[in-house]
Amino acid sequence: MKALGARLHWAGFIFSVAVGSLLHFVYDWSGGSPLVMPFAAINESTWEHMKLLYWPMLAFGWLQWLAGGRDIGGFWRCKLAGMLLGLALIPVLFYTYNGVFGTSGALVNIGIFVLAAAAAYLLEWRLPGRGGGEALPLLLLWLLGLAFSVFSFMPPQLPLFISPVWLRCW
Repeated sequence: MKALGARLHWAGFIFSVAVGSLLHFVYDWSGGSPLVMPFAAINESTWEHMKLLYWPMLAFGWLQWLAGGRDIGGFWRCKLAGMLLGLALIPVLFYTYNGVFGTSGALVNIGIFVLAAAAAYLLEWRLPGRGGGEALPLLLLWLLGLAFSVFSFMPPQLPLFISPVWLRCW
């Protein structure tokens, strides 16, 4: 996707980190509104922090698509690959760091988020755009958004969905 240019990818990275950081607080700012639950972190679980990368990257992806991405074959495949890498890095880095050191502070967690966003945008920038269907990547992105929305209201009882802050209270 180099055809979109490095500046647009840098802008996407900055946008995603800034908006994702703000989304960390939006649920509290809204007074716990169920309208923002699918988009904002509602607790400190790893799953909720993954939403903070997904939604800004998806939103910026549509801006990229309007700015010339629609002329790049495989645009949404590249976007999906980058997003999946970033989304995978958040729990992998978080649980690895916490497994080694036993805990992590806010600066480490912010660093993990920034690193995941950087890796996501770097991968999508480096991937070659090639022709082909975009229906499957768009369907998978839609399903991810649906999962983030549904699991905001009905999270499975799995460690990924449980707030480490809540776990420490037991």
